[in-house]
Amino acid sequence: MERTRFAAAVLAALSATILTLSCAPLPRDVETDPAVQAEQKRPDFDNRIEDHSRRMLEEGRETFRYDSFGSEDFWGQSLRLHEAILGVKQGGAGAGLTPRQALQAGLKVDVGKVPRLLVEVLREGAVSLDNPETTLELLRADAVVGVKGIFDGKRMTSVGITCALCHSTVDDSFTRGIGSRLDGWPNRDLDVGAVVSMAPTLEPVAKLLGVDEATVRKVLKSWGPGKYDAELIHDGKGMRPDGKSAATVLPAAFGLAGVNLHTYNGWGSVTYWNAYVANTQMHGKGTFFDPRLKDAQQFPVAAKSGMWNMRALPGQDRVTPKLAALHYYQLSIPAPEPPADSYDATAAKRGKSLFDGKARCATCHVPPLFTEPGWGMHTAEEIGIDDFQASRSPDQRFYRTTPLRGLFTRAKGGFYHDGRFEDLEAVTDHYQRVLGLNLSAAERGDLVQYLKSL
Repeated sequence: MERTRFAAAVLAALSATILTLSCAPLPRDVETDPAVQAEQKRPDFDNRIEDHSRRMLEEGRETFRYDSFGSEDFWGQSLRLHEAILGVKQGGAGAGLTPRQALQAGLKVDVGKVPRLLVEVLREGAVSLDNPETTLELLRADAVVGVKGIFDGKRMTSVGITCALCHSTVDDSFTRGIGSRLDGWPNRDLDVGAVVSMAPTLEPVAKLLGVDEATVRKVLKSWGPGKYDAELIHDGKGMRPDGKSAATVLPAAFGLAGVNLHTYNGWGSVTYWNAYVANTQMHGKGTFFDPRLKDAQQFPVAAKSGMWNMRALPGQDRVTPKLAALHYYQLSIPAPEPPADSYDATAAKRGKSLFDGKARCATCHVPPLFTEPGWGMHTAEEIGIDDFQASRSPDQRFYRTTPLRGLFTRAKGGFYHDGRFEDLEAVTDHYQRVLGLNLSAAERGDLVQYLKSL
């Protein structure tokens, strides 16, 4: 009875308030932006946001997977890489590239793009993986991840590359190297240097660097699987001072929502790096501007070549119009979760407490982003390593606090920017020494299990 009377009183109060407001004069003396009046003629703004979101996601996915940005003029026409794929029998050079050789070099095949008939004959072994013509069939179907064959009818005339070359792999659901796409995963199997070295000529690169082709091939072959050197054609440093390769491991392109920097040493934001790579590394036709690269002392190659200020001809920019959707798609790719049987859940729970507390990991790798909001950068001295790679960036000082989600996808090839730590045990041992953490062996083991669970 009391509840009924209370509800009736509340209803009466609300009714009185509504009546009072309906009789009150409207606030005509409040200033608002005249631009909002246009929206009265175009209602459903929330629906337009959702439509825009879907369109950006679809366009970004298409760009990430299949857009070569016009890079075929460099990889095909200048380096003649397509000739090495074709082989002399198909009008190219050499023996041609077989699917088996492509897979051994770390290239991947999207089984979802392979024609059904070809899938069946591959499964039955009726088509040889040692025949370059099979490679051409896969390229015609757009099935080779990150490689874009350019065809005039059935004849391949050039070849370009896409973002997916380095930043996608497959799940091996058909066989090793062939399966469904895993966008954003770093392809730690891919030997980029070996693939580029297949080109009949590297003279354009040699000329740019001011060295001979033999030197270029030596540097490329020093990279190994899962590594690439994005600074080489700017500063000309093919090797570290200690004689080791100057290449870094391919980073993940997933889990980037909320993350400021995509690079290991602070070049710029995610979308900055997209423009940088599309224009200066993939050799697409677009616009890229960074006056920091005009520094002839630090970046002699970039300053001389004009790579700090690249401008596509009017109406021919094939990069800039794609950057917004590409960025949107990358931010939409979640970090993958590790298999449940790949770590000890009980130990990981203990490791989380250490991560957040005694081990001090969360000081920099702040959950749930597992990087630092803002400018998450640290000097080489702070993290106890050399400054070689940091010195190659425009700031010449810092290393990024790398996001930790999906660590299991980066186990092959090692951890840190250059893969110097073979496994997570080596990483925790390093910080034990540098930060004086005083963790027991059991605690370090628990911490490793937590890292594996991310």
